[in-house]
Amino acid sequence: MSPDQLRAFAAQLLSQVDSLGQQVDRMGKKNDRDQTIIEQLTHEIAWFKRNKFAKRSEQLSPAQGSLLDDLLDTDIAAIEAELKALNPPAAPAEPRKQPRRVPLPAQFPRTVIYYEPDNTQCPCGCQLQRIGEDVSEKLDYTPGVFTVEQHVRGKWVCRECETLTQAPVPAQVIDKGIPTAGLLAHVMVAKFTDHLPLYRQEKIFGGAGLAIARSTLAQWVGQTGVQLQPLVDALRETVLAQGVTQTKPQCRCSRRAKENPSCLCLGLLHNAVFGT
Repeated sequence: MSPDQLRAFAAQLLSQVDSLGQQVDRMGKKNDRDQTIIEQLTHEIAWFKRNKFAKRSEQLSPAQGSLLDDLLDTDIAAIEAELKALNPPAAPAEPRKQPRRVPLPAQFPRTVIYYEPDNTQCPCGCQLQRIGEDVSEKLDYTPGVFTVEQHVRGKWVCRECETLTQAPVPAQVIDKGIPTAGLLAHVMVAKFTDHLPLYRQEKIFGGAGLAIARSTLAQWVGQTGVQLQPLVDALRETVLAQGVTQTKPQCRCSRRAKENPSCLCLGLLHNAVFGT
């Protein structure tokens, strides 16, 4: 190392030593403050115990109990003032950036769906006027093609009574989410029927220009499973309600399962076969 580099390194070490020394001083002050508070609390606990459990002749009066309070409070205030002087005020924390949804690619074909009120006449008798619209986009999938559904909700207002009217949007599988029921069905079938894990589906989406993380796909799968649970329960009840039910080993319907992890439930209901 050159002399200049050695001098710079020595200055850096001295700066670190000074910083560590200041940190040790602050920790010492904090330790003194904590010890003082511990002594005060110990004194108060002892006073309360003696006042409650001691003989009447040995019980302390309130005046005796507060003899040292002023001194302890003074010590604590002095130590807190020193700590405040040693510790500079913390810089204001930067506001956390809220994650922003990436717009769907513009090259995808779009299907515009309009939602307008059935009646554009206000209950007060005046005619509603269209003043704008709310537009939301949802990602759809048909085999081999990604498309975008653009949902447009017109805003209609009555100038006389100043009321705003918008047509409702049909219920979605994932409220305020971007996937349509068709896309969710594709993800579920690809994962559970075609054995395509989510990390590979993430790459397929990326190849189409869609930045959809694996964690997002996992959330879609979980929320879709919750919506499908009533159907699963109804299917299970229907199968078990039949006169004859046949199961392969490892089926939840059979307690004698030992070997094969596959499962097939056969219920005699109009020659229907239920597979799980």
